Amino acid sequence: MTLTGIAAQLAAHCLTVLGGFSAEEDPGLPPGTSTLLLIGPAEPGFWPHFTAQPEWQDGAPDPMDRWSRRVIGRLACDLGAKALFPFGGPPWHPFFQWALRSGSAWQSPVRLLVHERAGLFVSYRGALALKQRLDLPPPGPRPCDRCDQPCLSACPAAALTGAGYDVPACHTYLDTGAGGDCLAGGCLVRRACPVSQSHARLAVHSAYHMAVFHGGTFHR
Repeated sequence: MTLTGIAAQLAAHCLTVLGGFSAEEDPGLPPGTSTLLLIGPAEPGFWPHFTAQPEWQDGAPDPMDRWSRRVIGRLACDLGAKALFPFGGPPWHPFFQWALRSGSAWQSPVRLLVHERAGLFVSYRGALALKQRLDLPPPGPRPCDRCDQPCLSACPAAALTGAGYDVPACHTYLDTGAGGDCLAGGCLVRRACPVSQSHARLAVHSAYHMAVFHGGTFHR
């Protein structure tokens, strides 16, 4: 088993490794875990691939979570690993802390996670707790250290700033006509990140997550 081999299996489902770390004797992980890999969408191509899957086509609730369980869960079985997910708790798995520990993601100036490749569009569909210890590449530099940080002033409702995330203010703004741009194309703060802008995530993908976040209806 190699990281390259696992990446190839993930690529068949438009998924990729977004970081990982060695985790021997970590009490927060399944016994025997030696490596934890964080798994997320691979771009370009994730949204067209996902929307062709039966979980999306059947019209039932929570299609992306159900698809993630099926695909990542099956891969975990094939690898003799354990699949862990950021949904379906309690108990809730600490994906934010795992991402920081991986060295491939950091807390951004607006407190959200920022990833070295996905920027503020980073999202995790699951994790693989492997019994084998894998050689992992060294992380790159924190992108915010060489950035003008437009994220700090991008939110029209001032809901996402260096002081943190005012979730009620965000929802209130999304209820107005002016919030339509965020709902249709994704959070303006996430879109302002230069790394996000080079990440080929489709606006309709962001619109789906915004609808779930805001409790609205996404028309398939």
